[in-house]
Amino acid sequence: MIVKRTLEDTIRKYIQLFPIIAVNGPRQSGKTTLLKSAFPEYQYISLENPDIRTIAEADPNSFLEKYSDKIIFDEVQRTPKLFSFLQTKVDNDKIQGQYILSGSQNFHLLQNITQSLAGRVAMFKLFPFDNQELSAADLLPTHFETLITKGFYPALFDREIPSDIFYQNYIETYIQRDLSELLNIRDLMTFRRFLRLCAGRAGQILNLSALAKDCGISQPTAKSWLSILEGSFVIFLLEPYYENFNKRIIKSPKLYFYDTGLLCYLLNIPDATKFSENRMMGNIFENFIIADLQKENAHHYSLQNFWFWRDSNGNEVDLISEGKGNLKIAEIKSTKTISDKLFSGLHYFSKTFPLKIDEKWLIYGGETSIKKNNIEIISWRNNFM
Repeated sequence: MIVKRTLEDTIRKYIQLFPIIAVNGPRQSGKTTLLKSAFPEYQYISLENPDIRTIAEADPNSFLEKYSDKIIFDEVQRTPKLFSFLQTKVDNDKIQGQYILSGSQNFHLLQNITQSLAGRVAMFKLFPFDNQELSAADLLPTHFETLITKGFYPALFDREIPSDIFYQNYIETYIQRDLSELLNIRDLMTFRRFLRLCAGRAGQILNLSALAKDCGISQPTAKSWLSILEGSFVIFLLEPYYENFNKRIIKSPKLYFYDTGLLCYLLNIPDATKFSENRMMGNIFENFIIADLQKENAHHYSLQNFWFWRDSNGNEVDLISEGKGNLKIAEIKSTKTISDKLFSGLHYFSKTFPLKIDEKWLIYGGETSIKKNNIEIISWRNNFM
């Protein structure tokens, strides 16, 4: 079963504008399936293959003469030497959409593109399924509790692999492959503990020193490991919003996981029943909604910016988005019952920034979407883009 990915149409908009298209994202998010199925006119070459990789590294010019037009290079970060030769090739040929590159490591791919291909490439990210894609394919479960614990990776829907089996193998593969290439982590047990400690902080403001202390590592090590998790598309950090832009990078961010199935696995929440009983249910639901917005933003190439807001008195808004125009603010609650107290953060922020707000949302765990007192009350299963 192949689910239509939103990013396919997005790529088609730009493939005639740039000589190179690059698609990265987490392992097993469906990049190879997307590129092979959506662009059959392109020849697919995997640089995961050691024989092909050896040829590409030994004689890049001859390699690119052989593969000169409408080529997909998968796992291209494994041949960093190839990037500077790609620059010369596309500059000479002047063919739009000449190459599609894909990779699973944000660090290496971005580094090589920045150094060699700046101005010649359009960068896209493919994440596991978002709500829109699942809904369009009639794969969205009736209850969000089921979806959150199941996860969003294509293999969970295509091959119906049990979530616990999938994520156990996913973590082992991630640690053995990506981490061994990105960082020399000798104590893998400590890193696994670090990963679980991060899961316990999902949807919360990050206290780096406390995280390092609980894991028994130094603060610089914790910061380095967080960067690895970000670069491998496991977590993302949501920065706080301030009137003074410079303050956004000074205050502590909130930590989220891109995939709630992985998050629930790390928290030992195997199913919807255990999820509903867990004290972190509200944090995980918030993670679910914000991660979905991040994925939809990437898949539509909407280029929106996201923040959260909290003042020293504990007043807060879960999400602030800014694209073309004014701010949109959202509160996110797992409850299925609407009450006036759910709007308090939105009302407070509106008084603080009265001239800037374009839309106010309450995203909740119920089924009905209505408008009340100039606030859009939106079901978790609605499209947000």
